[in-house]
Amino acid sequence: MKSPKTVKSLEDLGRIRLSDSFFMRDFLYSEISQIEGMPNIPEYPDVAIEAGSNLCQNILEPIQKKLGRISIRSGYRSTLVNGKGAENKNQYNCASNESNYAHHIWDYRDKNGDLGATVCIVVNSFLDYYEKTNDWQALAWWIHDNIPAYSSMQFFPKLAAFNIRWSPKPEKIIYSYIQPKGYLTKPGMDSNDGCHKGLYSEFISSQCLA
Repeated sequence: MKSPKTVKSLEDLGRIRLSDSFFMRDFLYSEISQIEGMPNIPEYPDVAIEAGSNLCQNILEPIQKKLGRISIRSGYRSTLVNGKGAENKNQYNCASNESNYAHHIWDYRDKNGDLGATVCIVVNSFLDYYEKTNDWQALAWWIHDNIPAYSSMQFFPKLAAFNIRWSPKPEKIIYSYIQPKGYLTKPGMDSNDGCHKGLYSEFISSQCLA
């Protein structure tokens, strides 16, 4: 598929179903794109579709099936849009294009030639629990134990929104910008293995897959 150049071809791209619940169009909205007046369109749609399909089928669908509706905060970014975000990093908080290949920039492979895709989401059913407890770790540990395809997560204070990434080589990294800031877990830490259901049992009763 060629990069869309017309409204019709962009509509056709948006109609591509990535999984049971998600279409490509769900991930193309961008505030940077809207305010800066630049298109958020993949240069290599087939690569973006492959990466996005893996993200949706292996991560988003299992989360939504168990926890209910999720809301997408930030999905795909073109190199043009992400480049503007990186240029105005203090305003838009975007990493460089090179750092975002196979992350928010779905249609470019990373330096190792691997696919990848990142999306920022809110788990709607988690909001009441988070607002009462500020316990973002409950959701982080549930995903760590029950969604084996995830590669990394970064949690943010507003709405307990978080970036979650699919890659063919999952790294199992959780980082937080909510207090206590820093790594919750990563390879090499004792916490990276085993079951953590006691840390999320107040939010959800669940057997972990770990």
